[in-house]
Amino acid sequence: MITLGLTGSIGMGKSTTAAMFAARGCPVHSADEAVHRLYSGRAAPLVEARFPGTAPGGVVDRVRLSAAVLGDAEALRDLERIVHPLVREEEARFLDEARRAGAPVAVLDIPLLFETGGEARVDRTLVVSAPADIQRARVLARPGMTPERFEAILAKQMPDAEKRRRADFVVDTGAGLAEAQAQVQAILRELTAGPD
Repeated sequence: MITLGLTGSIGMGKSTTAAMFAARGCPVHSADEAVHRLYSGRAAPLVEARFPGTAPGGVVDRVRLSAAVLGDAEALRDLERIVHPLVREEEARFLDEARRAGAPVAVLDIPLLFETGGEARVDRTLVVSAPADIQRARVLARPGMTPERFEAILAKQMPDAEKRRRADFVVDTGAGLAEAQAQVQAILRELTAGPD
């Protein structure tokens, strides 16, 4: 089984591209979705113990947690030490299930794949990208998004050009869905082709 690490900056179309792989029968594990599940499950008491008042009723309140770690590098590291091992456990379980099911390709959707060294855990990497003007328009159309917030998010992410340089594959979502779907299909053909 080939493990494909899928990543991309905010507004690039990462979730849409992950859904394209899922629609073609590839099991997809979303790190973001895993965190959401953990915040209402196993991680909640651990987060509450370190950041009191952030998990009322046994569910992490993301707004309160964000306020507790904002601008505090040590607090953020503590949070990552709690959450990252739990996400990795879920990821390992997902990969075991995909292998047992005989999946030829399994996709790990990891927003900060390169930033966290996650490329070492996958066989190939794919970056979802789009021109900067399209990215900006998509992100600023989101409810509650401001230009300042967008810039702050971008500042935490590796530049798109660097991600593209490091990736084995790039899906450009700037030319529309049909073009992106064709790129996904071509990548799957390449990944599942046997030796010549």
